[in-house]
This record gives sequence, structure tokens and C-alpha cells, in this order.
Amino acid sequence: MPSGELKKILYVEDERDIAQVARLALETVGGFTIESCENGRIALEKAPAFQPDLVLMDVMMPEMDGPTALKEMQKMEALKNVPVIFMTAKVQPIEIAEYKEMGAVDVIPKPFDPMTLAEQVKQVWHTC
Repeated sequence: MPSGELKKILYVEDERDIAQVARLALETVGGFTIESCENGRIALEKAPAFQPDLVLMDVMMPEMDGPTALKEMQKMEALKNVPVIFMTAKVQPIEIAEYKEMGAVDVIPKPFDPMTLAEQVKQVWHTC
């Protein structure tokens, strides 16, 4: 359960173009501090030192996908209470339900609007 203000986001995305657009939107529009990585394995390495308030993570990535990374985060004392939002094009109701059952707090559909992404993330933060 988050407390306080949302400041630091660990952003996990393997598509470089998408990652650049999202990072720019989150930093410039949202004012967040962003740590980016390209897959779940790297996210698990960087997260403990970065101490994110929230993780925004793609579902389908090479090496380690979002659901696997989420399961591993839930085993780590430093990360088990950090909310995770998945970003994916797979947003059928059954898929969203599965992601939430895994422990994700919400799902943001791709493609996303860079101008509203920061606000979407803030809204989720205030509801979890």
C-alpha cells in the first residue's frame, strides 16, 4: 500500500521508441524521476538500489517478461509492497483480470497517449 507522494518510477520496456516517449512524458509532463530498463531481469537488479514508489512494466519482453518479474519482486523484501502497473496491448477483460490476480494494481493499454500517461499513473497511485 503506497504512502506519500509518487516521485520515483521504475519503467520497464523493451521497445526503445516506446520507452523514450514514455520516459519523456513521465519526466516532463509528470515530473517523476524515472529509472528505465529493458526487461524484468534488469529491473530486478536495479530496483532495490533505486527504491521506486511504483513500477510501470511491459508484459511481453525478452529474457524475463512482466508477469515473471512481478512474481520475483513479490519475493523480495524491498520490493514486495511496491505497486506494479502493467502496460500492454493485451487488454481483454480476462487478461486484465489475470494480471490483477497476479498482483498488478492496474493495466494501462498500449498504445498510450503520452500527454495523459502521467495523469493515468497518478490516478492509479491514488486508488491503490
